[in-house]
Amino acid sequence: MKITSNFDSGNIKVLALSEPKDIQLEINADNGSEFFQWFHFRLESTPFVEHSLHINGLEKSAYPEGWDDYHAVASYDRQTWFRVPSTFSDGTLKIDVEPEHKQMYFAYFAPYSYERHLDLLAFAQSHDGVDIEVLGETLDGRDMTVVRVGEPDAEKKTIWVVGRQHPGETMTEWFIEGLLHKLLDDEDPHAAALLQKAVFYIVPNMNPDGSVRGHLRTNAIGVNLNREWQTPSLEQSPEVFHVLNKMHETGLDMFLDIHGDEALPYNFVAGSEGIPSYDARLESLENRFKSALLTITPEFQDEFGYPKDEPGQANMTVASCAVGEAFNALSYTVEMPFKDNANLPDQYYGWSDRRSYQFGQDMLAAIVPVVDHLR
Repeated sequence: MKITSNFDSGNIKVLALSEPKDIQLEINADNGSEFFQWFHFRLESTPFVEHSLHINGLEKSAYPEGWDDYHAVASYDRQTWFRVPSTFSDGTLKIDVEPEHKQMYFAYFAPYSYERHLDLLAFAQSHDGVDIEVLGETLDGRDMTVVRVGEPDAEKKTIWVVGRQHPGETMTEWFIEGLLHKLLDDEDPHAAALLQKAVFYIVPNMNPDGSVRGHLRTNAIGVNLNREWQTPSLEQSPEVFHVLNKMHETGLDMFLDIHGDEALPYNFVAGSEGIPSYDARLESLENRFKSALLTITPEFQDEFGYPKDEPGQANMTVASCAVGEAFNALSYTVEMPFKDNANLPDQYYGWSDRRSYQFGQDMLAAIVPVVDHLR
């Protein structure tokens, strides 16, 4: 038997590997921090033999409640990711499988590789009206890239969408891939209607270093980017520094920050009701957008989510709050589950890369009813 994670976004530590039914593992923490939850590794062993994999020490993971009712994802071809029976008890996630092939991959959620990220950028630039701009470099020397879709015009609204501030939340880049594919479809009526009235700036991956390193939540040196939006720096958070500078250059009328939530088995949004400038106009925009999304897709709901901030009590280091306040704009954090959508459960796939992709397309359609009201 062999277990390796020596590849893009790989993360696992092998403690014991002597018996197929007694494989003992741990997850490595993000470099420079105590956060850990993301895992991604390959098992090489004898097919059609029962295996039990134990991932230990999870009572100290970033979100221990995230393991309740959670089932790991697995794949043979790294294209189709399905759920495998998993149970959580006393800080250990136990995965029971009988591999059908010699090599089997496991992950916390369907991975989105850096190579696929580069492919998405290359796909986008081949379309008319698209510009790819490298804003600067990350701490590991990777590009911080924004995709502009549409020709800038003073009369057009400016809409920003960013994903994967937390690199282990891979569903966010699947979401953005879906949104971007729809936006670049020259036969799509929602895209056509939006591009007459708006220009989009899209950052598919805010944290490429953490993504490649197999981090859950932080960049190369252990900084949580979604707590850096008040005072980003080139030394600690160049990813946010460069993107925020570009936002101030372009202006902004709407902002969507795409995330994944470990514990809640629902799709939901978190608004900016706690920022100092929140008023009836922003509340009306939030309600209009949520109403549109509820109409478009049953994957979305507005009953379960985070507690609302009291007036003036927002955490202004968080992207959606900082951006909403700086630009007096409709600004939402969008959350998707790592587990499943409890309102529309799928025993075989759970919440998945494909459903995230579709949710991105649905959310683009939901912008249509609000675009005329953004300013």
